[in-house]
Amino acid sequence: MLPRWLPFEWIVAVRFLREGRLQTVFIIGGVAIGVCVIVFMSALLAGLQGNFIRRVLTAQAHIQLLPPKEVVRPLRGGAGTVEGALLQPPLQRLKSLDQWQAVARQIATLPGVRVVAPVAAGSALAVRGSVSRAITVQGMDPEPYYRIVDLGDKLVRGHARLLGSDILIGTELASDLGVDLGDKLRVSTSAGGETALTIVGLVDLGNKGANQRSTYVRLHTAQSLLGLPGGVTSLEVTVSDVYAAERIAQRITADTGVQADSWIKTSAQFFTAISAQTTANTAIRFFVGLSVAFGIASVLVVSVVQKSREIGILRAMGISRGQVLRVFLLQGGLLGLGGALAGDLLGLLALLLWQRLARNPDGSPLFELPQDPALFIAALLLAMLTGLAAAFAPALRAARLDPVVAIRG
Repeated sequence: MLPRWLPFEWIVAVRFLREGRLQTVFIIGGVAIGVCVIVFMSALLAGLQGNFIRRVLTAQAHIQLLPPKEVVRPLRGGAGTVEGALLQPPLQRLKSLDQWQAVARQIATLPGVRVVAPVAAGSALAVRGSVSRAITVQGMDPEPYYRIVDLGDKLVRGHARLLGSDILIGTELASDLGVDLGDKLRVSTSAGGETALTIVGLVDLGNKGANQRSTYVRLHTAQSLLGLPGGVTSLEVTVSDVYAAERIAQRITADTGVQADSWIKTSAQFFTAISAQTTANTAIRFFVGLSVAFGIASVLVVSVVQKSREIGILRAMGISRGQVLRVFLLQGGLLGLGGALAGDLLGLLALLLWQRLARNPDGSPLFELPQDPALFIAALLLAMLTGLAAAFAPALRAARLDPVVAIRG
């Protein structure tokens, strides 16, 4: 029994749904499957993108500020001067950012900027006995830099606390040179800097090439080796929203006049792949929603045909066309709501099952799937609105039925 305090339209809508129980169950099941697919695919894509971005961007800054490149300009003279047609590009010397301390302070005050870390980086030669390898020396202050690239999390052995005579090296480089923790490594550069550093940690950056050439030292140590007293070769920046990195980089360039490259620009192919995944997910959600809408509409169209006599009787008893319209709109909304609730539950179970079964060889989760309540609420509202939209045409047809024709039919 339905409560008597319910409005008339609700009572009729629920009774119509009860009389067609089998149709109601099937359409609620179809909506539930559609909502489950939307919830699961959206969470799966968000987790996959988050995993990709985390793996890529935890080893680099979101924005990098670099000194301007050197260019060659032709000599221009007066009348009769012959200008050379061929220009040879100059060698790009290692140089420091001008007034980098002031630039760093200015950037740190911009909205969305989280961390600014100075870095002095350049090529060097690591020598151990008769073996040598070309390496990249990256000098930094651990406190801000580790908030950009957490070397402690990438540490395989040793520790990440750096003093002036300490160095962190990649695991592949340690293997190539036959060195281990506590060993001395002689590092020399083309600027004439040379020193012996103690290996205090081995890091795995997740890339063989990076592990073969990457080394990390204190900022002042790198400045001394590279011939950059008090200078830095770049400012590394992280932002709160990684997708806003290019917009913030353009603002930094406009405000400071320093070239700022975001990960979106330097990793254009990766960003394009991420965008393509988002587009594909949107297309999937659209077509799933469309199939749900057609399913609800088809059931209600059949219901209008089956209930035409009842609708005619109700119209003859004095109910208005607006009430008939609301009856069928309520049916669409209730079908969408019931299917959405069941779909949210199925989606949650599918996400929990995925996290339990999808594992790496070491038993850890393949990647984390977000279970954002906003996603479930959005799917619920989408299904209800789809149900209402799909019910509009059948409801309009029912409201326009002529009572006499409907009763005779």
